[in-house]
Amino acid sequence: MNAIKIVTGAGPVGWTVATQLANAGHRVRVLTRSGSGPEHPLIERRRVDVAEPAQLQATMAGVDAVFHCIHGSKYSADAWRTELPRAERAVLAAAGGAGAVVVFPESLYSYSTPEEVMTEDSPRQASGGKRGIRTTLLAARAASVTPTISVVASDFFGPHVRNAHAGDRMVPLILAGRRVQVIGSTEKLHSFTYVPDLAAAMIRAAGRPALWNSVLHAPTNEALPQRALAGAIAAAAGVPAPKVSALPGWALRTAGLLSGSMREMAEMLYQFEDQFVMDSTASEKLLGRTPTSWDTAAKETVDWWRQQA
Repeated sequence: MNAIKIVTGAGPVGWTVATQLANAGHRVRVLTRSGSGPEHPLIERRRVDVAEPAQLQATMAGVDAVFHCIHGSKYSADAWRTELPRAERAVLAAAGGAGAVVVFPESLYSYSTPEEVMTEDSPRQASGGKRGIRTTLLAARAASVTPTISVVASDFFGPHVRNAHAGDRMVPLILAGRRVQVIGSTEKLHSFTYVPDLAAAMIRAAGRPALWNSVLHAPTNEALPQRALAGAIAAAAGVPAPKVSALPGWALRTAGLLSGSMREMAEMLYQFEDQFVMDSTASEKLLGRTPTSWDTAAKETVDWWRQQA
């Protein structure tokens, strides 16, 4: 309990990791460019650009684990290519000098055969665009002398998850009794990971050296069609199930001809036009954790969104 845990970033994952660590009695140092982060007696918030080695090095005294939870300034391959490798190199070097393990939340983007059920042993050699960048980052972690753990999750939902398919594009619309429009398909199976389960898995893995230098899957419930997920959220909220329609892929691709943000989203349409299913059974056994039930996760998600209103 004496060692300090560093969390970089205060998005939904970083915020949840920092809060869970502090609630468990750990001292936590949250690093962001803005100095933001959760308020807690055991959380120290510092204004740091983690891509700058000198700034980062000054934060490493007494640290035994770094949870690297930043994301790119934009959801684009160009931003990711410019920003993410540089930041990861700095974090790996600084953590290695301090003798700390680095734990990363990771996506399914690098998986080469996403049309099949994705397990911990599935190939991760996707190329091009954002998918290829994730492949490159995973390779750099594997080659690093600093111990690392990558914990893979599918699309997020849960408290603090706003800009997401199962975030502000779904939950507040359901609570307001409005129609929900998803991309791709309303009926294809799709895995969604509850962010508190991802955070808990990252923390558990950091404390188990036998799991270092591996890729794990965050405990994730059975896949649901997007229509069923919307129905589960509505049921948890005690409101009628919403009307759910799908924005067809051709419409999103056409919009991408004029809009860079739509083009970046269209790149990932394959995740929603076909089944997109991850299996976390093996990692659950290694971590000794199972996912939060759909009913509980949906209720806690709804409760958080209602508090924001």
